[in-house]
Amino acid sequence: MISTQDWADARRVWDYHQMGHAPQPCSVAIGLGSHDLGVADTAVDLYKRGLAPLLVFTGATSPTTRERMPRGEAVHYRERALELGVPSEAILVEPHARNTGENICFSRKLLEESGVEVSSVLLISKPYEERRAYATARKLWPGVEVVSASTPMTFAEYVDSIGDARLVIDMLVGALQRLMIYPDQGFMIRQPVPGDVVEAYERLCQAGYTSRLTIAATSST
Repeated sequence: MISTQDWADARRVWDYHQMGHAPQPCSVAIGLGSHDLGVADTAVDLYKRGLAPLLVFTGATSPTTRERMPRGEAVHYRERALELGVPSEAILVEPHARNTGENICFSRKLLEESGVEVSSVLLISKPYEERRAYATARKLWPGVEVVSASTPMTFAEYVDSIGDARLVIDMLVGALQRLMIYPDQGFMIRQPVPGDVVEAYERLCQAGYTSRLTIAATSST
């Protein structure tokens, strides 16, 4: 059972992961690979709204996507975009990245090799990965403006779409841990985490939502 406190804490962490950026025209839109085809759908929507003239889909496979996307995340995203009417010449595919840092670095290299000048990026991710993607891009691609985007939905709607509330909370907790420890490892810029968010994270760890942690949960201090 998921307690009322767990739900409240998870919603607080979810809200923090959202950057709240307003979509705006950018040089390119980059869809970060994952199990969620909604990332591709959102990229297509932004393209059709004229907010980016070019889409880059980036991602290989992972244990969670190997069966659903055997040809690779970026390839499946491209196929989805083609189904939705995006012309093939408006799509670039980066099929090798296996984490967020590689998503950014490999996409940057692909665009440079393709002769695309980039001053701003619409960075499209799963809703709870917005802040992590933003912080990573700001560290690894500091010369561009980064606008975070994801499929607009509430926490409850996302839980319903996944169908596994405990897994979603585990993912929220794991993503927040990375935001707190990865800056020291040089993977992303540091961002302030409000005290109430840290407290919510620690309660969720104590309640056992720890399957997506990279190291054993410890106090934030």
